[in-house]
Amino acid sequence: MARWQGFYEELATTRYAAILAYAIALTGQRATAEDLVQEALVKVFSSPRRLASAAHAESYVRRTVASLYVDDARRAALFDRTARRMGWGGEAHADAPAEPADEVEAALARLSPQVRACVVLRYYEDLTAPQIADRLGLAVGTVKRYLHEASASLRDELSVEADPNGGDAVAVVTHKERRR
Repeated sequence: MARWQGFYEELATTRYAAILAYAIALTGQRATAEDLVQEALVKVFSSPRRLASAAHAESYVRRTVASLYVDDARRAALFDRTARRMGWGGEAHADAPAEPADEVEAALARLSPQVRACVVLRYYEDLTAPQIADRLGLAVGTVKRYLHEASASLRDELSVEADPNGGDAVAVVTHKERRR
């Protein structure tokens, strides 16, 4: 058996749940995430690559998942813009989220694909800005700007007050909690 087949089997069995959770954090939808992971696995293992270890293969699959997510989101945005210009379809009516977790998920969904990918990698994968830049093929300064923009956007949208000590800790105040 070729070495890559062992890596594939390990990723497709023992590491699949972690990779899928990562993709769900990016997409917000399980079915879309499953498709994304499958597409990434096929893309990574369908052409010859020098994969040194299962961890290296997993890193490559995660980077491919992020790239595919950003590409798909760009394609969908282009289609939406074209559909609006052509007058296709009706307006979408979104119900207001009821739970704080739903509010956070909805706020994340409104971020641009690259900004959301940076947020997921920073706070879900606990990567540093240079690691995120390497994984997404961006400049470190761009990643920092995306994280700053996302932080400000999420803070405004979720009625979050910044930690006065400058840390990552924040107090989330939902719309329901505001009522006195």
